[in-house]
Amino acid sequence: MSFTYSFPLGRDIAMLSYLKKWNTLRNQILVVFLFVMVIVLSLVSMITLKQVSLLIRNNAENQIKQTAIEASGRIDSLFEQLNTATKFVMTNQEVQRLFERIHGGEKVTFPELQRLKSVVNNIQANSEGIYSVELYTEDLKQVFPLDSSMKMFQRLNVKWIYEADRAKGRLVWIGEDPRNPQFYLAIRRITLMERHFANGGYLLVRIYKPYFAITEVNTGQYVLVSDPEGKVIFSNNSSLTDVSSLNQRSATVINQTEYMVTKQSSNKGFTVFILTPVSALTKGVNSIRFGIIFAGIIGMLVYFLCSLLLSTIITRPIVQLTKTMRLANERLLTVDPKMVTVNEIRELNSTYNQLVRETNHLIKMVYQKEIVRSQSELKALQAQINPHFLYNTLESLRWSLEEKGEEELADVVVSMSELFRYTISRNVNDDWVTLKEEFRHIENYMDIIKFRFGDRIKWHLSLPEEWENVKIPKLLIQPLVENAVVHGSENRSAPCTIIVAVKPVSDRHLEIMVEDDGVGMDEERLEAVKQAMHTGEAKGKGMALYNVKKRLQLYYKKETSDGITIDSHKNKGTKVTIRIPVNGGEK
Repeated sequence: MSFTYSFPLGRDIAMLSYLKKWNTLRNQILVVFLFVMVIVLSLVSMITLKQVSLLIRNNAENQIKQTAIEASGRIDSLFEQLNTATKFVMTNQEVQRLFERIHGGEKVTFPELQRLKSVVNNIQANSEGIYSVELYTEDLKQVFPLDSSMKMFQRLNVKWIYEADRAKGRLVWIGEDPRNPQFYLAIRRITLMERHFANGGYLLVRIYKPYFAITEVNTGQYVLVSDPEGKVIFSNNSSLTDVSSLNQRSATVINQTEYMVTKQSSNKGFTVFILTPVSALTKGVNSIRFGIIFAGIIGMLVYFLCSLLLSTIITRPIVQLTKTMRLANERLLTVDPKMVTVNEIRELNSTYNQLVRETNHLIKMVYQKEIVRSQSELKALQAQINPHFLYNTLESLRWSLEEKGEEELADVVVSMSELFRYTISRNVNDDWVTLKEEFRHIENYMDIIKFRFGDRIKWHLSLPEEWENVKIPKLLIQPLVENAVVHGSENRSAPCTIIVAVKPVSDRHLEIMVEDDGVGMDEERLEAVKQAMHTGEAKGKGMALYNVKKRLQLYYKKETSDGITIDSHKNKGTKVTIRIPVNGGEK
């Protein structure tokens, strides 16, 4: 039995490749933008929803509070109407006259009592809430209605009689009629105005219960009205008959529904309670929440498109630059010509383009330098063939000349041998030599030239000791000396003096001057030589100067600016000056 195990390595690699494909700068910017936008929209939505909900709730609470104030004012107004109606009965002349006589101990006749009926009926007709009016003497005997002889203490609790006495003529609320729960009772003492407001009796009024009903309420609201004793005199919910628990609460729960309690007390001691479902306070919040969510979705969509466009605009130059830089791996260093408007990216693009230009320039310079070096090596190879054979031959010739007494010729042979050794040597650091070595080579060269020209050539070499070890490219000065020998003494019988001197021009630069007092050049010829020195299109003096200038540029790059200058006057000579840095150039 064999088992085969398969590992999801290929799937993992595919997943990593897929993630790497989407892990781009544009997508990262897009994700950051969207993340920030989601946070901002969420915070704004939550804050807006909270503030709007609070505003709606406050407005609803204020509206309910205003309703409670209006209801409380209405209760006060109704009670004031009762107070006015009963006061009108109490101050009626017939009533005052009748009770004054009773107070004086006089007997009243039936016709006098009968006249009270018209007074009471008139009050009842003009007072909506009054069901009946009862009049009692100060000794609590009923005077009106005429068909009853009930004592007042049989009608109600004696404490209310005492309350009426303490009120001194003000209307006192009693509450529910103990004999008939469909009515409320109120009492006031009848004061005799002609007897210095003495107690003449009592007025008891029965009031319809619906008189205090409050109908201006919204659906779902409960309204309760309690009298000064804390008893409910009106409720639109039969199960709510106790307000003692509502006095200390701002909210209550009825049938698993939470209600907000709004309480308002009147000037007459009545209290209005309005119970409003909490859900009704925030009735419009759901619509606003939906609107905010919908607006947030639209905003997210718009912001996504804008973020996608913006991230594309930002990263497009970088993507283009990246593609251009990838070509560098294929050995194609090209400049990215696209112009961008973002400062940082434009700076990056410009820096890359500058890097490409400098790199291409360096490649070109190194290439040219290698060509020159290869040509020099080729010439050296062609010249040396077998350098040891040449050295040995020259050494044998020297000894032969010394044996024959030809000391001058022997010295020339020694100079030639040293010149050849210097020219075709193959040391590792063969390209760079010290000024001392270069001047020794020039001296050997001039010894050979002197053998040819005799007294027609004189020379002077000036090299301060502190500059002897400064490095320069090999054979840099010798072509200038050769130019001075060839072109300075041509068509001239008088001696020609050649001066080679080194002097400092600053702490960092030296000047090497090669000067002759030969035939010189006129301005036209000088201009042609300068032109050839820059272009390399001529031969002779111009070509030699061009080669020296080119070598200065290759070895010293930007450290020598023009590198070489030439000054000449007809029949006065020529001076060539080159400037080099003390610390050397590129080896």
